Amino acid sequence: MENLTVLSGGMGGAKFLQGLLHGITTGALPGVPSTARVTVIANTADDWWLHGLKVCPDLDTVMYTLGDGIDPERGWGRRSETWSAKEELAAYGVEPTWFGLGDRDIATHLVRTQMVEAGYPLSAVTEALCRRWITPTHGDRVRLLPMTDDRVETHVAIADPDSPSGRRVVHFQEYWVRLRAEVPAETVAVVGLTDAVPAPGVLEAIAEADLVLVPPSNPVVSVGTILGVPGLREAIRQTAAPVVGVSPIVGDHHVRGMAEQMLTSIGVEVSAAGVGLHYGARSAGGVLDGWLVDERDAHHVERVRAGGVACAAVPLMMSDHDATAAMAAAAIELAGAR
Repeated sequence: MENLTVLSGGMGGAKFLQGLLHGITTGALPGVPSTARVTVIANTADDWWLHGLKVCPDLDTVMYTLGDGIDPERGWGRRSETWSAKEELAAYGVEPTWFGLGDRDIATHLVRTQMVEAGYPLSAVTEALCRRWITPTHGDRVRLLPMTDDRVETHVAIADPDSPSGRRVVHFQEYWVRLRAEVPAETVAVVGLTDAVPAPGVLEAIAEADLVLVPPSNPVVSVGTILGVPGLREAIRQTAAPVVGVSPIVGDHHVRGMAEQMLTSIGVEVSAAGVGLHYGARSAGGVLDGWLVDERDAHHVERVRAGGVACAAVPLMMSDHDATAAMAAAAIELAGAR
């Protein structure tokens, strides 16, 4: 397996990628040589404009993580960050005060915004930014692609008794950061998704892959939005490569994030089997050939298999790079057994 393609959200996807690359360099992945290349197709539906700057949270989380610049405790943003700009904006009364850009992080958004406003597509901007973060460490082994160059933004409808409709719509970042996903999400709307076009290289990365991996990213607002880009789901279904996913639900709960809230909003059962069957078997029009669940969810294995997806139960906690590499190795073994 020389070419691996990964559909990634932010923290979960980035952490999985660290383990995957560790497994490649240490020879821990069966059938994957040390020369293997990894293409990451990242979610951009979390993007938004803040203080005149284009912010791409998932792209940046993957980029900083692979470039060893991420804050390891938060799992997002820059290491050794300071917040002077945020404090000054708050002193002026500039909203939103609930979302802050770190002083070091602002440099990335300034460069990205200047390039976008100069006419460069997001994919070209991302490639330029990665020359600082990913290339020095991984060379041309890793390529990071946005799912689309087009503007796509996720919004969440929540109850609002003061609104004539009884609900109001907030940007995904407000739902996640200000509201902390503590109020029920009534529905999720991804604005611009149906008109989006896959970014250059995305469809080729899927068609030419020897294996496509779906890490434990949010199945609705990360992987779901990637698959929602017109033409991308069809490319997954048509690729000759096996497609194997990793459950973000362990013991009927998400490990981190808000997968439970998002799954509930679209009526999907919050369980390892529920997510696997939501993605569905490629043989039945879905996107999966294989699905890994945690050992605690071994009782779901037969149900997933009955849905036409090869399934195995293995440890899924990404406690360190070796543990995550073992997950990737299990995904590869499952791909070979399909």
